Amino acid sequence: MLRMFRELKGSYRYIVLIFALLFGQAFCDLALPSYTSDIINVGVQQGGIPDSVPDQIRESSMDQLFLFMDSDQQQEVKEYYTLKDGVYTHKKLKEEERDSLNTIFGKSMLAVSSLQQPDTQNALAEKMQLPNGADVPETIAQLPDEARRQIMEQMTEKLDGMPESIVTQGAIRYLKNEYQEMGEDLDKIQMQYVLWSGIKMLLLAALIMIASVCVTFFSSRIAAKLGHDLRNKVYRKVLSFSSQEMDNFSTASLITRSTNDIQQVQMVYTMLFRIVLYAPILGIGGVLKVLHTDAAMTWILGIAVAAILILVAVLFGVAMPKFKKLQDLIDRLNLVSREILTGIPVIRAFSREKHEEERFEEANQRLTKTNLFVNRTMTFMMPLMMLIMNGISVLIIYTGAHSIDAGNMQVGDMMAFIQYAMQIIMSFLMITMMSIMLPRAGVAANRILEVLDTPLSIEDPENCVKPEEKEKGTVVFDHVSFAYPGAEEEVLSDITFEARKGETVAFIGSTGSGKSTLVNLIPRFFDVTKGSVRVDGVDIRQMKLGDLRERIGYVPAKMVCCFPAPSILIFVMERENATREELEKAAAIAQATEFIEQKEEGIGKPDRTGRTQCVRWSETEAVDCKSHCKTA
Repeated sequence: MLRMFRELKGSYRYIVLIFALLFGQAFCDLALPSYTSDIINVGVQQGGIPDSVPDQIRESSMDQLFLFMDSDQQQEVKEYYTLKDGVYTHKKLKEEERDSLNTIFGKSMLAVSSLQQPDTQNALAEKMQLPNGADVPETIAQLPDEARRQIMEQMTEKLDGMPESIVTQGAIRYLKNEYQEMGEDLDKIQMQYVLWSGIKMLLLAALIMIASVCVTFFSSRIAAKLGHDLRNKVYRKVLSFSSQEMDNFSTASLITRSTNDIQQVQMVYTMLFRIVLYAPILGIGGVLKVLHTDAAMTWILGIAVAAILILVAVLFGVAMPKFKKLQDLIDRLNLVSREILTGIPVIRAFSREKHEEERFEEANQRLTKTNLFVNRTMTFMMPLMMLIMNGISVLIIYTGAHSIDAGNMQVGDMMAFIQYAMQIIMSFLMITMMSIMLPRAGVAANRILEVLDTPLSIEDPENCVKPEEKEKGTVVFDHVSFAYPGAEEEVLSDITFEARKGETVAFIGSTGSGKSTLVNLIPRFFDVTKGSVRVDGVDIRQMKLGDLRERIGYVPAKMVCCFPAPSILIFVMERENATREELEKAAAIAQATEFIEQKEEGIGKPDRTGRTQCVRWSETEAVDCKSHCKTA
């Protein structure tokens, strides 16, 4: 399969574009769980307030918070906030600046909230021996720095051991009360946050859709071009085969390799860029996101991946041998079908219909049983995969519930972890589903390459010799002997003769005596084993194949005529731009005039490309007549 990438020349810019689109799609896919988590954590639980950094706060409230900050922290806060009309408003903050302020404000707000609780106030008033009804925060603010610092340190020591989520939730409650005191609409803040988060998610979904459509389009384009190029290469390679190479492949096998095998490779490459390349990007990105969300539960992903790998190994250990047999069985079915369809008259003449039906049924049954075995084996994959995915979800919820109860995790974080885990598992699932297709496509690719890599036994020589103009129409066999490749005996032995222009030479003999073999040596369908064949005074092994065959007129025993339409007969001539008179003369020589006159439109006209395209005499539109060729 890897060698097929060499056939993608000219498509590399599309591949680079596909990579860019896949990274963009993965970025958007991996961003969606974060927005889901934020909607639950911030939008629902925190009322749309993202953290403990206040957008606005009263001066009196800020003074209370300053009691629980050291001088450096107070200076940092004042650096980012401006005081106007008794209200502090922060400037535009960078992410790292907001994170730093969130830590400072979180503990300070939780300490102030704790100080406002009656139980805490009573305990401090009793410890400081204050009269009933005394303002504890105001009293603490008036204490000397050393005494105030000791009280604050005692309170903040308790906060240091609290989980971050509890500190954040306490700070959010403080901010809600502060905003309410300032006259802010808390419902509006919450709805705005949820609305904007939803809009962002919709935009990400739209980007994912656009990227997916573009990747599918470019992948299909690349795969279609690959299929087109492979069919051309296989077709041209087969045309260059001599009879020796053709003997190595059955006609049915070559048809399968040119159609079904190339279709398998094309289909896999269509999916390759959409799934195989995307799955690792999504999986690795999901792992990084999971580590960022909660590294304590990553062991669950290890269990999931191990379970998937074991499942895939077992299933493919059973099914893989059958994958390799499928293409051979398709070859066999095509071979039997071709033999039966070609030999229908003989089969009927000898009443062999029943026997041939049994042959076809046997080949058909073997292919069907193998296909059913593979498909039945693979049917276990999806249910077991779903079982693993659902089991992992239950395990995450069970483990996450304990973390939420302990205050180490929020509900939204657990939901995001589940989504990331599903994305990671899905990436493995996508690769697994592709691995169903890859073995069969790998076999198909090897069969295609087997044709393309077949060395040619008959090729043009490096230094071609062209016959002289005065020499024309002579064929000389000089002590020619020939044996088929692998044969123990020679078919022809020490044949010598000369045929000159204008002479008629006949070879008479029984079936199998070598008449056709001798004639096939002249156009160099085979190379002689001993001696030489000379045409127009030059050894045919020193001539260019095109030059040699241009000098020869060859009519095989099995004739093929091309009918582009039921009402048109096409005469294929070597000459370009043949006139109508020349076509009529050729038809008369071939004794086909009477047959042609029975046709509605008579003679067709060959085009400049030769034998496979033709043009009706009265029209200019090209008609593909290759598919209409019939055996005469």
